[in-house]
Amino acid sequence: MVKKLEAKIPLILRFHRLMDAFAKSDDERDFYLDNLEGFLVYADLDKDEADLHLLEKEIKDNSNRYSLIPKMAFYEVKKFMEGFVAEKVYDVDTKEKLLDLIGGKEARENFLEYIYDNLTELEKWQQYYQERFRVRIIEWLRFLDIKFVFEEDLDISKVIIEKLKQTLFDDKVSKELSSARDLIHNKSKSYYSSEALNPRPKRGRPPKQIIKVEIELQVSMDIYTQVPKVVRLFLYIPDIISASAVTFSAKFESEEQLLASLKGTPRVKVDEKLEALSRRLESLQQLQSRLSASEIDIGIEKLKKPFTPFSKPKLAEIKKIEITSKEKELKIGAAVQAVLPSGLKKKEKAPRRAIRIKKVAPIKSAKKNKK
Repeated sequence: MVKKLEAKIPLILRFHRLMDAFAKSDDERDFYLDNLEGFLVYADLDKDEADLHLLEKEIKDNSNRYSLIPKMAFYEVKKFMEGFVAEKVYDVDTKEKLLDLIGGKEARENFLEYIYDNLTELEKWQQYYQERFRVRIIEWLRFLDIKFVFEEDLDISKVIIEKLKQTLFDDKVSKELSSARDLIHNKSKSYYSSEALNPRPKRGRPPKQIIKVEIELQVSMDIYTQVPKVVRLFLYIPDIISASAVTFSAKFESEEQLLASLKGTPRVKVDEKLEALSRRLESLQQLQSRLSASEIDIGIEKLKKPFTPFSKPKLAEIKKIEITSKEKELKIGAAVQAVLPSGLKKKEKAPRRAIRIKKVAPIKSAKKNKK
């Protein structure tokens, strides 16, 4: 009797790959999740027909092992787009335009075309549908009762993660891997909490705004030891490590194809943050040029006025002094003191006292008395 394999830790899944599979899953494309090791299977209809029949037989014979990823129905796609407009778009004109596109033909592609032309809305859109997809995927995995963790959420080196994948079915492992397994088990419990489906913002004083330094995510290698031979041709292992790589498009496979198709002209993918920063710098340069022009005008007006090297004190009252013949005894110094401000007036000297001379009787000499 063949011993049934059982993983010793929760499945280590790649969230961005699952998100991409959820976005592309429709009536013409089938994606499956392997419940044993966690790899994705894409039933690509462009493959050989004989290989497709073998894949179909493998999935039917082991239906407990493979779970079909839910299809994105039109109403769910529309709900995503309408929720974004209601919650994240604040400009009235942009709201009206997006709602018109959602209500028209080819709503999904026209919506994305408009979003990709608006870099500010594009960044918000990518963050929005990543959050919504996360909740949707967690709900689905919980419904299947699969124990899992997202590799993007783990604070473990990729070397250790690769060793964990290699020893997924081993009973005995080293102490280092044993402690890592404990971390995986504890992290897996967080996805089954109520907060995982209803993330709430943290309370308290908001943190200081610091320039966020984005570090490229380092993901581990794909290591699967129990992949059937007929499934290997259909493994879905795209190199997706960010939400920006998921296009949410049903027509185009990659973001490059979507960008090249917009308005029928080839486009070069640019960094959205650098583009937004360049626009801000351009607006600052325009503002600086306006300020410099106004400063030049003010300088010209100043040059037209007579040059005054020192600022004169303003007098509240101008006193006119007329010296008549009767006032000849008034000295010029007194007139100047009357004009000067109170702080600049000299202190008046007190009149000198009259000096009294005392008369002293003359001293009589002793020689005259002897005679």
